[in-house]
Amino acid sequence: MTVTPLPLSPEFLSWQDIDKLIDYLAPQLRGPYDALLMITRGGIVPGGLIAEALDIRHILTAAVEFPEVSQAHMAWPTFLQFPADALIRDKRVLVVDDIWANGRTINTVKGRVQAAGGDPEVAVVHYKPGSSLFRQSGPEYYAAVTDRFIVYPWEVQRGPNRLQTEMPQPN
Repeated sequence: MTVTPLPLSPEFLSWQDIDKLIDYLAPQLRGPYDALLMITRGGIVPGGLIAEALDIRHILTAAVEFPEVSQAHMAWPTFLQFPADALIRDKRVLVVDDIWANGRTINTVKGRVQAAGGDPEVAVVHYKPGSSLFRQSGPEYYAAVTDRFIVYPWEVQRGPNRLQTEMPQPN
């Protein structure tokens, strides 16, 4: 198996790029959906845009954390946040994230929705099949395929470190 090295420079997207990608993704989605489940943090912005475009009002969030261990691919995740089973049981649920890189988080959330009795479909802005740990599956919907390191506009020049150093100090 040949491993393709990642590009040295990241690809920075603008808000206009995101608008175009969501405009391409939204018509693919085969609703109606009973709920939209955004995976934090990356899925919040695209999830909100998709919910608005498709007029989905039942919006949920899931937060998953994988421990940093030497055998990271074998680690069990911790669900920091997940909707109650009753909110997704017997529902068509659109699971949204910004990117499918290795697929662990998305498949973990999808599996939990299935275990609760929901019918999940996955939509992402970017799909990276070359780095996916799940060679036999991928997202049902995606706007673009890439092998690049993507920097979304909501990730640029933000974060707690920047906010702490640039916040005006009270007099």
